[in-house]
Amino acid sequence: MQNEPLDEIANRSRSTAAAVMLLLACAAGCGSCSSDTSSDGRLNDAGSSTGGSGGAGGAKSSTGGSGGAGGAVSSTGGSGGTGGAVSSTGGSGGAGGAKSSTGGSGGAGGAKSSTGGAGGAGGLPAVGGALAVNLRSAGAYVILAESGISTVPPAVITGDLGISPMTATSVTGFSLIADSTNVFSTSTQVTGKVYAAADAVPTPSNLITAIGDMDLAFTDAAGRAPGVTELGSGNIGGMTLAPGVYKWGTALLIPSDLTLNGSATAVWIFQIAQTLTVSNAVTVHLTGGALAKNVFWQVAASVDLGTTSHLEGIVLCQTMINLRTGASITGRLMAQTAVTLDTSTVTQPAP
Repeated sequence: MQNEPLDEIANRSRSTAAAVMLLLACAAGCGSCSSDTSSDGRLNDAGSSTGGSGGAGGAKSSTGGSGGAGGAVSSTGGSGGTGGAVSSTGGSGGAGGAKSSTGGSGGAGGAKSSTGGAGGAGGLPAVGGALAVNLRSAGAYVILAESGISTVPPAVITGDLGISPMTATSVTGFSLIADSTNVFSTSTQVTGKVYAAADAVPTPSNLITAIGDMDLAFTDAAGRAPGVTELGSGNIGGMTLAPGVYKWGTALLIPSDLTLNGSATAVWIFQIAQTLTVSNAVTVHLTGGALAKNVFWQVAASVDLGTTSHLEGIVLCQTMINLRTGASITGRLMAQTAVTLDTSTVTQPAP
């Protein structure tokens, strides 16, 4: 057998080695594109299963990675991208006005946080759904007080007045005339009747029940869960408010016109820990079909309506209600002490 030249053997060995290296390179290039632990996805890549960040195609990270520009979702707190993603446990939504379900703040679209986050630039959040406060028998009176009802005449009152446990001598400025039955009195300033604790039966027992129902209504209104707290830091002048329950741990001032906008079934409850003051010539407006009978002002201190001001709603006051010269209200005045008027107009609300 003829021996091969050494240079031919060397050339064949080099060719075989090159082929092997080529096969190895191909095998390495055909491997998986994803990692089980922490690899980052690229454009339209697969996701990372334990924390890698999704790329620009909107991939998903299952345990906290951040979504990319397509608005991906993080299931345990990652932040959504510019498409307005949702974080399920407190992450903040992006510029599309996303919502955080447990307290995150919405973006520029005015979104609402369901457990306390602030709404964005789109206006106040809607906080409706409250039920009207049941006045029970107290709702039969346009003015109901315990220690006194007084006026600088002439007052213009539409509806019945009631006072208990004080008697008719504590109703002053009305020039009362006792009815022949002694069950009530009348006044030229009142389109209705005036009932007092010492009148003939059944007035005394009716008034005891009404005063008790007034107190129950105050407690009911005070106990409602608020949807908005400390709005305007106690100054709500110039605002338009949606229906709902509003609460302040301070005094409340209305220095300029206020609008309550809602339907005929909408309810507003205002819980005020200190005084309520409506400035001179200020008016509270009802729009959209809203009714005065569904607006409740629950006030732990005194109420003061400035000269020629106008209020709408039911005032449930733990102390004194004072209407200054020419002030008016469409609603009811219910005071656990006294009501004072000065050429004022008090009109019971439509049923």
